[in-house]
Amino acid sequence: MKDLITILKNTRQHLMTGVSHMIPFVVAGGILLAASVMIYGEGAVPEEGTWLHDLFFIGVAGFQLMVPILAAYIGFSIADRSALAPSAIAAFIGANMYNTGFFGAIFAGLLGGIVVFYLKKIKVPAFARSVMPIFVIPIIGTFITAGAIVWGIGEPIGALTASLTDFLKGMQGSSIVVLATIMGMMIAFDMGGPVNKVAYAFVILCVGEGLYDVAGISSVAVAVPSIGMGLATFIGKKLYDANEQEAGRASILMGTMGITEGAIPFAAADPLRVIPSIMIGTAAGAVTAAILGVKSYAAWGGLIVLPVVEGRFSFIIALAVGSVVTALLVNFLKARRPQEKVEETEDDIDIDFEIN
Repeated sequence: MKDLITILKNTRQHLMTGVSHMIPFVVAGGILLAASVMIYGEGAVPEEGTWLHDLFFIGVAGFQLMVPILAAYIGFSIADRSALAPSAIAAFIGANMYNTGFFGAIFAGLLGGIVVFYLKKIKVPAFARSVMPIFVIPIIGTFITAGAIVWGIGEPIGALTASLTDFLKGMQGSSIVVLATIMGMMIAFDMGGPVNKVAYAFVILCVGEGLYDVAGISSVAVAVPSIGMGLATFIGKKLYDANEQEAGRASILMGTMGITEGAIPFAAADPLRVIPSIMIGTAAGAVTAAILGVKSYAAWGGLIVLPVVEGRFSFIIALAVGSVVTALLVNFLKARRPQEKVEETEDDIDIDFEIN
């Protein structure tokens, strides 16, 4: 029981491991799928027999694989390699039989990891130890984990996913502004941390259900903190030392690639002024994107997704609004702090970014 409590206490770590391994599949699949639709030019699946149709289904493969990959690496985080197959197979079965999707992957990953963790604790004779992790444990673990989905909670999870999808579709009207505000603040709050990842997981779910408005909001929001803080260093140079100005240039580049973590050095140095500023600025950009009807066919953000965005001019306007609001607000707050002598230094400061 003590081991189970420890595993559950570290659920956030397990989820982050799963999400970080899933992201390349989402990005690759989403960009290729969106590119095929945009090049086709009719907002629909390209005609069968064309190279664009083939490209579309290459992208679809990325989305189909993201669910078992997410589950596999949640299980891996708990019980190492032996948990990969039970978790992935259970998630795949749930997605195809009951449309359990993202929630099913989380459950399958956690259950598969826990089951395998305890199977590995069973004491066996020395001659059987070598076959346990590659033969016995994966088979029994898969039977238990996939069986729980097929004969247990697969159908309820599928119903929950369907209900959430219907709720999200209902927010595409007047409530979209509220949704955009919440998403913007979540994405900016910890800049790539757990809260940010929850919002991103929500976006992935929406893209899988064809709710591209939500992805459009996110595509703007993820870029605002980094670009906004970089812009702040350019328009308020006296408020930042040489190292911060250098970090500002890197931050803008990261923002254009949809990486929110560019704002981390500024938030770490001055959290009480930076974090509220980027949250408000990101919310402003997200709401602008929602009002202008920006849509993105890829679950990513920044200027690199512009080719697969519907409403590109609106996207740029929303990104500019969010970035300017962030820069002006943070500089206003910094200008009102007690005056401190800023010492410029030639010493380099190494900043490690952990992009999950």
